[in-house]
Amino acid sequence: MPENDEQWNDGHRAFLQAFMARSTLKLEEAKPLLAAILTAYGTIPARQYLAVEINLRISLERKETLPEDITEADFNSYISAANTRISPFDLEIRSTFHQTTRQRTYALVNSTSDPIIQLATVHTPEEISFLKRVLDAMFETYNTPRREIMAITSMQAVRLHKPSDHERRETQNGTETQGSAGQGLKMVEAEKMLKTLVDEGWFEKSRKGFYSLSPRALMELRGWLIETYNDVDDEDEEDEEGTPRIKQCAACKEIVTMNFFRMQRSKDCPLCKTGWTGEDFVGERAAPKTGQPGSRRSRGGFNANTSRVTTDEPSHLEDSDG
Repeated sequence: MPENDEQWNDGHRAFLQAFMARSTLKLEEAKPLLAAILTAYGTIPARQYLAVEINLRISLERKETLPEDITEADFNSYISAANTRISPFDLEIRSTFHQTTRQRTYALVNSTSDPIIQLATVHTPEEISFLKRVLDAMFETYNTPRREIMAITSMQAVRLHKPSDHERRETQNGTETQGSAGQGLKMVEAEKMLKTLVDEGWFEKSRKGFYSLSPRALMELRGWLIETYNDVDDEDEEDEEGTPRIKQCAACKEIVTMNFFRMQRSKDCPLCKTGWTGEDFVGERAAPKTGQPGSRRSRGGFNANTSRVTTDEPSHLEDSDG
């Protein structure tokens, strides 16, 4: 690809390197980063130039760029330029809204390869096996028609440090797959792996001690999650209504793993017109005090036929972007 100083220069390269050094990036985090880059490399947006016409020539005087000078449009232009450069390598910078803070989060993800295989390049087979068991617990064990928790406590996760008897039999029979091999971890190793997954940006840990998938993980694992847990032929499917385990917001189409963002003032689902009770939740708030799946079905805002959910946050958090 031919070089174009205006579309791709050292400032863009510095931005991409800085992005790759992080698991995610938000606009507020990017502002001081871009300000430093723009000041150092002189790649200042045209609005910050003082143009003075002297003898039909333009003299450009550059000034220091401050974080408050950076706009969302500036940030998006760098994202767009980076995506153009990295797309031939099956990489992409994607974005989504965080389900609780509602901040838009950007992440560098692999757009084609199996994300579990990617993790296997930096983790042992036993660690990958543990991760797969934790994901199964999140989206199968603790994601039932009665309680759609899709999160797991530290104690619940650590109990999965060893493979089940069924997994061991599969391995012995030669039917092991990526994430099913290994003899397991020690409990202390499982605890360390959970912390590592948080540090790497795959998991988030709430104040109540629940682990759930981060925005980065939801973006990168999206296809894998739907393919793995929305298998209509799954004989172990617990949902008698046949509703998918992985659900998406009716407004923004993103995967929902907790009570998400309300797009309208009404407390009725825009699809099925079911009114939200104010008591039924999705995510860790659906868990009983013991953290185990209970007996109450998560009704409000879920349409079984469309696998879409609506959200229950106060209407003052409205955002037209979903």
